[in-house]
Amino acid sequence: MDSKTAYSAPGKCLLVGGYLVLDPKYQAYVVALSSRMHAVVYEKDANPGNRFRVVVTSSQFNNDQWTYEIDPSNHYLPVELHGKKNPFVEMVLVNVFNYFQPNAASHGNIYVDIFSDSGYNSQKNSIEKSNGFKKFHFHRETVTKVPKTGLGSSAGLVTVLTTALVSVFKKDLDIKLENDQNLVHNLAQIAHCQAQGKVGSGFDVGAAVFGTTTYTRFQPSLIEGLSAHGSGQYHQDLVKVVDNHWDAVFNRILLPPGLRIVMGDVSAGSETPKMVALVKKWHADNLPRSEDIFNKINDWNMQFMDTLDHLRILSESSPAEYKKALEAIDMGKNLKEFPLLLKLQEAVGNIRENLRLITRESGAAIEPPSQTELLDNCIKLKGVLTGMVPGAGGHDAIALIATSSSDLSTQTKTPEFQSLTLLDLRQEDYGILVENPVHYENLV
Repeated sequence: MDSKTAYSAPGKCLLVGGYLVLDPKYQAYVVALSSRMHAVVYEKDANPGNRFRVVVTSSQFNNDQWTYEIDPSNHYLPVELHGKKNPFVEMVLVNVFNYFQPNAASHGNIYVDIFSDSGYNSQKNSIEKSNGFKKFHFHRETVTKVPKTGLGSSAGLVTVLTTALVSVFKKDLDIKLENDQNLVHNLAQIAHCQAQGKVGSGFDVGAAVFGTTTYTRFQPSLIEGLSAHGSGQYHQDLVKVVDNHWDAVFNRILLPPGLRIVMGDVSAGSETPKMVALVKKWHADNLPRSEDIFNKINDWNMQFMDTLDHLRILSESSPAEYKKALEAIDMGKNLKEFPLLLKLQEAVGNIRENLRLITRESGAAIEPPSQTELLDNCIKLKGVLTGMVPGAGGHDAIALIATSSSDLSTQTKTPEFQSLTLLDLRQEDYGILVENPVHYENLV
């Protein structure tokens, strides 16, 4: 591979399905966002001896770089030559190399340049650089010291790095093909779970690979049953799991035309693992009532997703009626003439009501009073159909569904919105994309 290849993968927002997404019997709705992680991969220089050399560079973050030596005779376990730690990069290397078991003599040294769009991190004390094709923010600090925004940077990194390395060893990789998407997804899910030290729900990697979808998680036992790295059995176990049919379900349901996701940053951080632990304890301590509440939330989640689909159908079958519905949202009118819009608002209202109940009873600040007040004020704005706390909730973000023509920045300059920063993001229909490697030149 003398030429360069480039890929990107989007961020995520779990719009509905927080907490329930951990259980395979429930569906969630995951929106891919336009902040993307990027990887440019190429080989150069002859590879001396029988070991691989892989160099991963993130020039945006104080020229971070990790240099790995990978010895096939040592089960392809990566060794960072300067003692640096990056579990996400390391687990991608472990799994991609163990899956393909490539011959070092057939490859040169492998270089991967990583870039991340501005939505993933705080841009404080950064410098924006552009080459006319792409623009990125460059920081003086290493990546672990720059605050994150919660859009799924680790999942995006793992997914785009996995894709880049798979393309080195699978020359006919076509990321538009279902089999190749599944290959990247399964390898990335395994690497991401191992890097985190736990088997998460996987919706963030799912969004990075497949884009905006409804999502039902895979069975955790798929990954939990893998043998240890460095064992002679790991390659066989890994191939069997990756090539197996996973029971995760992805169905594409896009936002209807004329509507958009608006993400709002509230800049007040939340501890998601702690909140998940509190909700799990509440659920276990309050059975069967807690399960009834989860089932109610799921029913409203399903109404939300079904109504989105019916709105899309309405936009195609009755465009004039659909246009009137959008105009009514834009003008802040009563929506009683548009039952589908009322149905969507009803679903979100009931989801929020039940999440506030869990907030009060569990101690997990899923929708704390400050967020309730902010959301209620946002929903009164012209052009806003509804809004919610995304993902696990907390104090750090809100998500609104608004018309494409709405001007929210002008309407949110009053004191009640002083804690809110509207992010320059949009919904992405698709996950991994092939990019033009030329578009990443002359940035450093």
